[in-house]
Amino acid sequence: MWRYWPVIRKGKLSMIRFARLRATPDEIAKGAALGIFIGMTPTFGFQMAIALFFSWLLKENKIAAVSAVWVTNPVTAPFIYAAQYETGRILLGMNRSTFPSELTFDAFKSLGMDIMVPLCFGSLLHALLWGLLTYALTLRFIPALRIAKIKRWPRRLSVRRHDPPGDD
Repeated sequence: MWRYWPVIRKGKLSMIRFARLRATPDEIAKGAALGIFIGMTPTFGFQMAIALFFSWLLKENKIAAVSAVWVTNPVTAPFIYAAQYETGRILLGMNRSTFPSELTFDAFKSLGMDIMVPLCFGSLLHALLWGLLTYALTLRFIPALRIAKIKRWPRRLSVRRHDPPGDD
């Protein structure tokens, strides 16, 4: 029954397409690691363009890089950025930021620095960690997936009734 869920089916097809990219496993793994690295940075909205530029500059797999950037999407980004902020805040020994009591430019400027410094530091650590992990896992996953015989899942048959007119 779970095989008929569209999200599961699309996920399986995406993994198969990713494994069938016309490149060596090392090139795909480097592109995916680059995409994850850029996806973990707080550059939301520009990540695909940045990934495309750096994959072109470093001559890595562009499709893998741009696909991997989607690790941060509108659903996952708040959780990822919150974890990165907390990691950076704890490692830098900073207190948790609170909303300013007065709404002045200086108050918001200091609030921005109190948030951006730990977020950038935490995102750099997360990007390095997840990029290296992605490279190692993808490097081993792609060859195994290419030689595996993956069965086709049955498509859900839609029940349509076409009775010819006049057959009563």
